[in-house]
Amino acid sequence: MPVGQHRLTILAGAGSKGFTMSLLQSIRTVIAPPHKAATPFLALTGLVTLIGRATPWRATRWVGHVGLAGLAFCLYFFRDPKRVPPARANLALAPADGHVTSVELATPPAALDMGDQPVWRVATFLSVLDVHINRMPSKGIVTRVAYHAGQFINASLDKASDLNERNEVRLTLDDGRHMAIVQIAGLIARRIVCYAEEGSRFEPGERFGLIRFGSRTDLYLPHGVTPLVSVGQKMVGGETVIAEL
Repeated sequence: MPVGQHRLTILAGAGSKGFTMSLLQSIRTVIAPPHKAATPFLALTGLVTLIGRATPWRATRWVGHVGLAGLAFCLYFFRDPKRVPPARANLALAPADGHVTSVELATPPAALDMGDQPVWRVATFLSVLDVHINRMPSKGIVTRVAYHAGQFINASLDKASDLNERNEVRLTLDDGRHMAIVQIAGLIARRIVCYAEEGSRFEPGERFGLIRFGSRTDLYLPHGVTPLVSVGQKMVGGETVIAEL
């Protein structure tokens, strides 16, 4: 075989291998095991499916189809794929999957007692198709948690940060600086789940909660830290670097 042809064969093989690995990674993300919060939903939709399938009357068979569709949706929505944070220290990682809808200076939530000086805020909108697990952006200790009841307007709107139901978490870094992560319920989302408690220590990318079904997660960076992401950019929770600390 000529040398040139041999090189082309090697490159083709490498490209094919890269495509296969990428495809496998995408499949693993889609079929990842569900988060434990899915248990009651899976039980309910599974029961409806069984009842519908077991019913002898054809007129009620649609119940089984609805239950099966609901079961498939819950398995997809609550999927909890493994994420590998960068090995490098002093980074602020994306706290959620989704797309960046705004990057702007904003005053941190008053309840978190982080002062009234504006800092950079990166807002990530999660559609029902995104992974909804929230992850800690950096290493630190949770020093404040504040929940606020509110409305359920479209989470992609800026005013959702102040009007919607939300849960605010202050993370204190090892050097004493603070950052805030705010879980915001959306138009469809009606339930915020947060496992972070004051005094709990977290590692970068570690799970701390989720929001059910379509939502937004805001990250307030420490004073003087500038974000490296842009509006429209796709975020991968626990992996995408938002800023250097």
